[in-house]
Amino acid sequence: MGREHRFPADISWNGGLRATAWVAGKPLLALATPPEFRGADPERWSPEDLIVTAAGSCLAVTIAALAQHQQLPLYDLDVHAEGVVGRRSDGHFGFTRIEQTVELETDPEHEAALRAVVAKAEASCLVSVSLALPVDTTVRVRTPVG
Repeated sequence: MGREHRFPADISWNGGLRATAWVAGKPLLALATPPEFRGADPERWSPEDLIVTAAGSCLAVTIAALAQHQQLPLYDLDVHAEGVVGRRSDGHFGFTRIEQTVELETDPEHEAALRAVVAKAEASCLVSVSLALPVDTTVRVRTPVG
């Protein structure tokens, strides 16, 4: 077995359906149950927001790291991630899938290489591969307007 890394976080209940999370040395994060589940603080992040954001942001930074490592020009990168919640095949109510759209900009001659980078990032993103649900990714490539 290889080395292990730990990522500690602390969460304190604030009463009602609200909590605060923190990681040493980072800003506090106000959390609440989302309005879809009778939460009353839609301006706070929800645990559901965090799962979807973790998957999408992991993909984005993994793409950027791989492109940098391969010295591929990456002029712009956006990931839109959306979690879908419903009744699962095991009878539980939970996330059934995450849908991601990757939009990136590169030179025309590097499009195929960057599509391969996205596929590699999708297969190796720590968060997505840790989730027991499908993560579907669509890629859209733009080229700079001269």
